[in-house]
Amino acid sequence: MRVILIVDWCFVNGGQAKVALDSALALKSAGHEVVLFSAVGPADPTLSAAGIEVHCIDQPEFVADPSRVAAAWRAIDNRGAARALHGLLKAQPREGTIIHVHGWHKALSAAIAGPIRASKLPVLYTMHEYFLLCPNGGFYHYGTHEHCHLKPLSKACLTTNCDTRGWGFKLWRAARLAAAKHWHGLPRVLADVAYFHPFQRAIIERHLPVTTRLHEIANPIEVEALGPKPEPASGEIIFVGRLAEEKGVFLYAEAMRRAGLSPVFVGDGPAGASLKARYPESKFLGWHDAPGVRRRLREARALVFPSLWYEGQPLTVLESLALGTPVIASDGSAGRESVRDGETGLWFRHGDAEDLARAIRTMGNDELVQAMSHAAYRHYWREPFTLERHRRRLEEVYAGLLAAR
Repeated sequence: MRVILIVDWCFVNGGQAKVALDSALALKSAGHEVVLFSAVGPADPTLSAAGIEVHCIDQPEFVADPSRVAAAWRAIDNRGAARALHGLLKAQPREGTIIHVHGWHKALSAAIAGPIRASKLPVLYTMHEYFLLCPNGGFYHYGTHEHCHLKPLSKACLTTNCDTRGWGFKLWRAARLAAAKHWHGLPRVLADVAYFHPFQRAIIERHLPVTTRLHEIANPIEVEALGPKPEPASGEIIFVGRLAEEKGVFLYAEAMRRAGLSPVFVGDGPAGASLKARYPESKFLGWHDAPGVRRRLREARALVFPSLWYEGQPLTVLESLALGTPVIASDGSAGRESVRDGETGLWFRHGDAEDLARAIRTMGNDELVQAMSHAAYRHYWREPFTLERHRRRLEEVYAGLLAAR
């Protein structure tokens, strides 16, 4: 097959780009022809070294554009990206070629819909976030820090100030989504959507056109099989990730205080200063590289995943389980999808500090933690989320779309 991958960046700067680039390398190593189209460079040198054709138009991310007016319009209709993509797709062979979109809202814009539609090639879109459906991309109210259940672009949605940057930004984002839907027709072009797990499918399905076809494709993670933990009940109950309110950091800190324990944060972010002021008993270990994060997870007694918004597929949860560390996850976030309540970890009521404190106190039982640790390791490695498994699933879905065409 010939696979045209479309993503905002051609280097790894987060989970979305990492999945796209890792899959590109895996597909190329399996003998497929891979082309990567993106806006923001520089291109990761491993791509060209592997023989992957990279087309980077060298545009800045919208938020990095020195002209706010130009960036605001380009985010709605990036004509430069559309022209470049049209030229690339026009030159592709018609047989055996498939398009896979990973990202568009940070640099490329919904203008990619026109060239994709004109190419008449089959296309798959991975729902890494929710900007195709929701103005702020999260089905989340940043003012109340609660899930948003309003119909996107409805009167109730448009009169609700749910954005992190205020009314002006909310209205602009609503205009961008309206243009994506009704001008560019992006949701109709992206008629085949990849989701990560049933929890995410339940969130997106009711907002998609009825003609959309859904395909479950879990992301790959990098983790080594180290064997069951020799001392599962040692270590602390930790938080790993960005220190932001929507990640549930204040909820975690309050629950740890109620449980009589000191919060331990591995990460950094905008809420760091407020956390230090309100919870001075906390330990702040800062950002770690990937091996450092895995070391902290392996050493921990348990990981708390208290996120207040839905999330996509939280890889930290899977890494923790793969390393034999149980997870305490909110029952209102995607983290719960990987946790077997009472077996490989615990669920707690979404947003409820007292119920989270109850789960944390439960993890004080050494025998229970040991049993959960061994169960977590065993269940994960029975069907690990390897890159090879991810690549095989992509090939299966691609082949089905090509056959249907």
